[in-house]
Amino acid sequence: MNKPQKGCNLEKCFLCSNTVPEWRETINLHKQNLKFKKGEVIFSEGQQVTGIYFVYSGTAKVHKKWGEDKELIIRFAADGSILGHRGLGSKLIYSVSATAVEPLVVCFVDIKFFEASLKTNSDLSYKLMVLFAEELDISERKMRDLAHMPVKGRVAQALLSLEEQFGKDAGGYINLTLSRHDLAGFAASTYETVFRVIVDLVKENIIAVTGKQIRIIDRQKLAGLTTGV
Repeated sequence: MNKPQKGCNLEKCFLCSNTVPEWRETINLHKQNLKFKKGEVIFSEGQQVTGIYFVYSGTAKVHKKWGEDKELIIRFAADGSILGHRGLGSKLIYSVSATAVEPLVVCFVDIKFFEASLKTNSDLSYKLMVLFAEELDISERKMRDLAHMPVKGRVAQALLSLEEQFGKDAGGYINLTLSRHDLAGFAASTYETVFRVIVDLVKENIIAVTGKQIRIIDRQKLAGLTTGV
């Protein structure tokens, strides 16, 4: 990790875009810009909260321990996203981990300053409350899918979700290159099972694969796997 000289994206940054203009100069005085390499841990589950992070560029995975040697990827955080807010509360312990899945630049503010920002900016407090509600809904749906949806459906749902969040590149591939292990973590399955599902989806001409890149060919069929159609 090092400290590049970067400015904030006022359009996307969760902190800057939800605070009054007068507060942004104060943010500039308190923030640190940090750079992480692919695979580098930003913070770990169980650590004491030191502050909150905001993605400037790149992508991070937010994940949680799942069994002895597995991880469940809760979400992927891209430009402007907030990281570390799940550690807010009386204990101030990070309940999840965050790791860079590609070169990543973040803005960091310490926890005291973030708490002051919440008290000073009502829009920021409201948007954070909405975000918690949305994440709770997503977590509940993931638990439901884990209990009732077959692995093939969960993989299909993961691919559709990734394309919706990151869009497609010029070749029509999902605009995020993921390892099969990360795709397995996002689909709440094992590497071996996801590998077999990917092979089946390619044979059925529902997706195409080039290296680690995946392109959805038949969106309707893929979506049908998530509903049993």
